[in-house]
Amino acid sequence: MFNGRVEPLFLEDALKAWLREDLGHGDLTTELLVPEGLGGEAVIRAKERGVVAGLWVAERVFRLLGPVRFQALVEEGREVGEGAEVARLEGPLRAILMGERLALNLLQRLSGIATLARAYARALEGTKARLLDTRKTTPGLRALEKWAVRVGGGGNHRFGLFDGILIKENHIRAAGGVGEAVRRAKARAPHHLKVEVEVTTLEELEEALEAGADLILLDNFPLEALREAVGRVGGRVPLEASGNMTLERAWAAAEAGVDYISVGALTHSPKALDLSLLVVRP
Repeated sequence: MFNGRVEPLFLEDALKAWLREDLGHGDLTTELLVPEGLGGEAVIRAKERGVVAGLWVAERVFRLLGPVRFQALVEEGREVGEGAEVARLEGPLRAILMGERLALNLLQRLSGIATLARAYARALEGTKARLLDTRKTTPGLRALEKWAVRVGGGGNHRFGLFDGILIKENHIRAAGGVGEAVRRAKARAPHHLKVEVEVTTLEELEEALEAGADLILLDNFPLEALREAVGRVGGRVPLEASGNMTLERAWAAAEAGVDYISVGALTHSPKALDLSLLVVRP
């Protein structure tokens, strides 16, 4: 399972590739207008309330471009208000301007994810349900996006197809049914991996229980069916609820007694937190 750590070598290679995408053979405007060697200062401010995540990533962007001193003014995971300064930069202005867009893109994206995760985590307070993300992430950004979910107060589901068994609708069709899919997986899976299966009806739930599923995902269950499922299972296996999980629906599902709430929207459709970088000197 994903441990929330982003491998430094992976990140550096990715940042270099993303800088090449933006810079190409050079920043034409900056090279024409900003003298080489000219130093300056800049500040990154929040333009709306939200949870900050990714300052350390932004710092690495600037460090790849030159000797930029980056001072984070808030901790990762801190909720800030409109107008708050979150970082200050000092160094070559060319490096600051060349890295501005990539640094802000990443910082805004990760902060948006953390902000949304914080809202869901707060909605689940007072229940036993734990918030989880999904694999619905931006290609190339999965490790960072899943890290941002954790910063916001959520947890991570499997990182990829390689570190967890989750039998979904098309696996079930290929295997010939819920029960058969679970039995095959249980018979062949490594001993240390649990077998989770997605079900869409109470009848499929019974099949999954009979076949020995270790975890059961209740996909798009109406609220009354969720309550019925929790009652039928009676704590024998953990239950995960998923599917169109608005804040209100997530809270209702948690109140029904499920153990996990998985929310694809955390990473596939968060609103980026509005942040800006402004040069304050010269």
